Amino acid sequence: MADRITLKRIIKLLAISAKLDLTWLLRDAKLALLAIGGDIVNNVAIASGVFLIAARFGGIGDMSADEVLFMLAYSTMITGIFALFGSGNNIHISRIIGRGQLEHLFIQPLPLFTQLVTSGFAPFTGGGNLIVGICLMVIAGKRLDLHITPWWILSLITYLLTTLVTIIARSYFAASAAFYAPVAAEEISSVAIDETWFLSTFPLGGMPQAIQIPLLTILPEGLMAWYPSLCLLGKSPLHLTAYYPMLYALLIALAARAVFRKGLRYYVTRGSNRYVPYGFRR
Repeated sequence: MADRITLKRIIKLLAISAKLDLTWLLRDAKLALLAIGGDIVNNVAIASGVFLIAARFGGIGDMSADEVLFMLAYSTMITGIFALFGSGNNIHISRIIGRGQLEHLFIQPLPLFTQLVTSGFAPFTGGGNLIVGICLMVIAGKRLDLHITPWWILSLITYLLTTLVTIIARSYFAASAAFYAPVAAEEISSVAIDETWFLSTFPLGGMPQAIQIPLLTILPEGLMAWYPSLCLLGKSPLHLTAYYPMLYALLIALAARAVFRKGLRYYVTRGSNRYVPYGFRR
């Protein structure tokens, strides 16, 4: 019964976030559409640049041009899902911590986790990249003549969720520094997330293993799109298991949870010497 009440509450909170998102869109539709269009153009430009290189040279590394297009479609879907559920600084969590605004969440009659899960939902202004990514994946699937089955679709959803967990865990792991250095680390989540995007849209197949392995272990850039895409195409790289991204996501999530909880305890006992009032509706 408690689980159903929690789920019902989460759905209601998501609906409230969606209503706020629609209100922002209707309040200044021109500005909102410009922002949405700019975000889509930015992501399409990044993807098309890599694809044009692949088309010009007949592929990149061990991936054909159509396989590169599939990988770029996967990456665009990830950015779309990120924007859909992470538009409220709930993933760029260091901003809230660094500005001393975590108390805004503490005084709400809801668990902190529930607020963070639901506060960034933006279906009206944040879903553009997801739609573009789905369209690109349909095109790539037809060009590659993929055999789509329910199991393949389930695998796609699993890999997308795994990638999203890795991104969020990396952000929260880095954001823990904001508990101790709020001014210096206010935007550290943004840096961690942005650094993830820069290399995630480029195939690593043509690079030496001295570069590939660090980008699959120390840094997760190779797990953002390249590795999952090859697994979905039935070509698991470096003879590793197709379950490796799930294992990595689990380990980094556990590490981020431990570090973040330790920082949160520090914040609760010591407080913050900084408060910035902007960023919240008052």
